[in-house]
Amino acid sequence: MTEGVALRLSRLYKTFGSNIAVDHVDLEVPAGSFFGLVGPNGAGKTTSLSMAVGLLRPDGGTVTIFGVDVWDDPVRAKALIGVLPDGMSMPERLTGRELLTYMGLLRGIPARTVTERTDELLAVLELTDAQHKLVIDYSAGMRKKIGLAVALLHAPRLLVLDEPFAAVDPVSASTIRTILQRFVTSGGAVILSSHVMALVEQLCTHVAVITRGRVVAAGPVDLVRGATSLEEAFVHIVGGRTGGGEGLSWLA
Repeated sequence: MTEGVALRLSRLYKTFGSNIAVDHVDLEVPAGSFFGLVGPNGAGKTTSLSMAVGLLRPDGGTVTIFGVDVWDDPVRAKALIGVLPDGMSMPERLTGRELLTYMGLLRGIPARTVTERTDELLAVLELTDAQHKLVIDYSAGMRKKIGLAVALLHAPRLLVLDEPFAAVDPVSASTIRTILQRFVTSGGAVILSSHVMALVEQLCTHVAVITRGRVVAAGPVDLVRGATSLEEAFVHIVGGRTGGGEGLSWLA
């Protein structure tokens, strides 16, 4: 395995009809890093991440997870990945404990290990009191936390999270942040896709900016943002122009 690189995207390419969604993206995520992926709506972030974790087949290019090719050896590669998609669907008519048990056994984890890890995840994520409640009745924050528990259950080495803090209350967000930071400290790598620049700036060690299907800046956060904030650097890099200063006089 390539220990120094958790995820490598090489010339990754994807089109939908005449639209180029991802345009020959090259990107490396170092092992032990907290990596932010940012970009405007429709920039290709979710499409890139979907191909990275094996949910969407690319039209060209390769993806490796710790040196394992996602498409040549998908079973081995996916054992290394924990995924929390934005708006993730899950079996909602199961309780939180049943969901973790089902997903653990589905992955072939021994039943005793599943029980031990389920107990620990429910406790750490503060879901013990809700373990016998149906997932369909979970709040947005609880759903994010049970989704993270599913992603962590099989002890992956790379977490890929798409908007993990969306619609999450401050207490749940703090819990999730602490767990992710512990995961990185213990040698794992996290890829975080988010529109909240302050969050990325606070949490991430590295960042990549993607727009129009291409990576236009990547590296340590301090290097990418320079002397400005990450939000200001982002607007400058993607060539955006902040609006809202003209029109709507009838609101005054």
